[in-house]
Amino acid sequence: MTQTKGEISVSRVVDASTLASEGSAAAYSRFSFFKSPYLKALRPKQWTKNLILFAAPLFSFKIGWLPFLEVLHAYVLFCCVSSSFYLINDVLDVESDRRHPVKCKRPIAAGLISIPTAIAMAVLLLGGALSIAWSTNLGVGFALSSYALLQIAYNLKLKHTVILDIVAIATGFVLRAYAGAAATSTQLSAWFLLCTAMLALFLGIEKRKAELRHSRGGASKRRAVLARYSLPMLSRMESVVTTGTIMSYAAWSAGPNLSGASTHWMMLTLPFVVYGIFRYQLLSDPKEIARRLSNSGDRGGKTERPEEVLLTDRPILLTVVAWVAVVVLILFLKQQGLIQ
Repeated sequence: MTQTKGEISVSRVVDASTLASEGSAAAYSRFSFFKSPYLKALRPKQWTKNLILFAAPLFSFKIGWLPFLEVLHAYVLFCCVSSSFYLINDVLDVESDRRHPVKCKRPIAAGLISIPTAIAMAVLLLGGALSIAWSTNLGVGFALSSYALLQIAYNLKLKHTVILDIVAIATGFVLRAYAGAAATSTQLSAWFLLCTAMLALFLGIEKRKAELRHSRGGASKRRAVLARYSLPMLSRMESVVTTGTIMSYAAWSAGPNLSGASTHWMMLTLPFVVYGIFRYQLLSDPKEIARRLSNSGDRGGKTERPEEVLLTDRPILLTVVAWVAVVVLILFLKQQGLIQ
């Protein structure tokens, strides 16, 4: 059957449209890794916790391409090690995760990744990261190895031990901060380490408070150590570490007279820290949770997942951005000799 000229033109348009759609599908498939269960199993949202590595050089005003690349190298290694333990945990808890209403969607529990594959990924990430760390920077290698041993102790015993479970979480953040300093040969201030420890304890306590409320709200069985905690006890602990966090940061930002920051102008950043802590406490308040419940359905509050607070709560995100902007401005003015 003979085609007319108009029919041929329409056919060519259809063919071109088909090729374009096929090209789009091919492009999507090339980026499908970002939605793959393998990446999801590594829990990339949790990598925000490793950003504390950048704190030591930033607080010491070591800002430049070389320090940035050195810390970025250590950051990637910590992400690899932390993801390896997420994989190991998911393998060990696969049966309980399958009975959990939320955790059953994790790739290993859902059967999207086989257990042998998950174990191979964990061994590759852990072994590779430790080997690279020790061969490139002894300080980072020590911090990373200590962090790995801490994770083993935490998963075997400490996460089931009241108080020590929160202390272990805080120790992990201190090791991250130390690794950032070791990567850039930065001398750490005692106030900086104390502030890091206090802030990590604060986040750990807030996480336990959210988990405890969530378990009382009719959720499935939670971690056994929660039976040893109560909301009044956690609130008293929170009061202590909140005060410690603010006071240690204030002492650091007061300047070199207190062996803190290199300039007392860092005191200008204190209001952002105070507001950020108070905002985080607001998100964990029962009345605030009840107000948001109709929209989110999250009985435990976002503070059960600190990484989501950082990424999704706009006021806290803006506070972090404003804090960084003020720090950079102080650094610029100090380098120009306009302030001491």
